[in-house]
Amino acid sequence: MKTPTNRATWMAVSAMFVLNGALYGMWASRIPAVAQVHGLDAGDLGWLLLLLAGGAITAFPLAGRFADKLGAARLTLHIAAAYSVALCLIGVAPNVPLLALTLFLFGATHGAMDVAMNTWAGEAERHIARPVMSSFHAMFSLGAGLGAASGYGAELYGVGIAAHFVPGAAAIAALTLAMAWIPWTSARQDTTQSTPLFPIPRGALVAVGMIAFCASMGEGAMVDWSALFLVDIAQVSAANAALGYTVFSVAMVITRLMGDQVTQAFGPVTTARIAGVFATAGTLCAVSFATYAAALVGFGLMGIGYAVIMPLAFSRAANDPHLPPGTAIASVATLGYGGLLLGPPLIGFIAHATTLRTGFGVLAVLAALIIVLAHAVRSPRA
Repeated sequence: MKTPTNRATWMAVSAMFVLNGALYGMWASRIPAVAQVHGLDAGDLGWLLLLLAGGAITAFPLAGRFADKLGAARLTLHIAAAYSVALCLIGVAPNVPLLALTLFLFGATHGAMDVAMNTWAGEAERHIARPVMSSFHAMFSLGAGLGAASGYGAELYGVGIAAHFVPGAAAIAALTLAMAWIPWTSARQDTTQSTPLFPIPRGALVAVGMIAFCASMGEGAMVDWSALFLVDIAQVSAANAALGYTVFSVAMVITRLMGDQVTQAFGPVTTARIAGVFATAGTLCAVSFATYAAALVGFGLMGIGYAVIMPLAFSRAANDPHLPPGTAIASVATLGYGGLLLGPPLIGFIAHATTLRTGFGVLAVLAALIIVLAHAVRSPRA
């Protein structure tokens, strides 16, 4: 079997990251429309979103096992197809019970693909023999932006949910799966007897998981609270407040595109420390000054800081000397995704008890913890 070139390998794995982000962006952009069609209030929607997250968390350990047993590349392709079908099923769900079932399936396939494709990305990085994980995550962000843009267009022209999801998912799946179909053989290892069903980080991976948790806490808080922060603290309109998350997202994408070069130049540990400094400084800038300009600068610095942490954490997990790649990535992903889930409600609880500025201040403490734990992302192969 002919070994694929570095370029073909990068394109194949990138295609899967684009697919994963695009399908999720399509869903996220139509959440209000789904709520309206099914008559969901905020409480109903909250439970359904929790069900989606539950599907992802349930799938993480299973995907890690099967990635090790069947091969990450093969598993990624199969799950990508199932993930595309799951989005279509959301679009055609006729009632709330079936919508709940399809959302659990969508969350499970999204989470499973996240583990499988990051495991494949770790193999690709070793094959290419230089840091490329950050660029893969940049492709996820690009895909999410394209998916969200398609949702904006669908809303603008009054396209129904099914008419958006079904052809949209089919088109992106056909394009990206064709790009990802390369002669690649993943390493296989049956970990059924040697690892627990729900693996948790151990040894050095505990600190890696904590770094991922700190970064994803910040990302989750920015998704749900950045606009309200600007309205409440900086006293701006809702339209101007929407720019906050845009600045954060653009900073993340640009930084991820440059992240591999920075990692190659300075090494993963120094890169993680620099990232932690940026995230800490950005959070302090946002919470220390009650001005719109300072908050936007702070959000941009936070985007720069958080951008490379998850790629560094997954790259370290994929090269762990004690656990198979799929199992190691699944354990880190569980903690990382836990931060995305815990971040928004935790900020809300703290804001309710004190102020929203204090709630955001917690993110500065967690960002500083990244600096302290940065040594954990040192490659064991170094």
